[in-house]
Amino acid sequence: MPGIDYRQLRRQLRMTQVLRLVGFQMTWRRGPQLRGICPIPSCRCASRRSFSVHLVRQVYQCFACGAHGNPLDLWAAVHGLPLHRAALELCRAVNLAPPQLSTRRPSRRVPLRDSLRNH
Repeated sequence: MPGIDYRQLRRQLRMTQVLRLVGFQMTWRRGPQLRGICPIPSCRCASRRSFSVHLVRQVYQCFACGAHGNPLDLWAAVHGLPLHRAALELCRAVNLAPPQLSTRRPSRRVPLRDSLRNH
């Protein structure tokens, strides 16, 4: 079975989808930047602005617990899951088929004429 193409998955996911699913409570907004309470259960900070999200860049950072990353990383952190399982569960939650890595490996062979020129 081919693995998950995480690069492609990260391009397909939207931070707004994940924020909605994890129940993020926004307390402040300025343009594409949101602030609120950190939705990661292990974060014990009570600050209402410790968690920052930039919707255009599709990234988050918690200034209390130090967590940061993209939408997939946030889902994994909130649910305490390894990345592969988090990807599968998040895809299921947003009704998205996990993008698969190609099973075909790119050729690393050097064409004969190019290898002869170098010698």
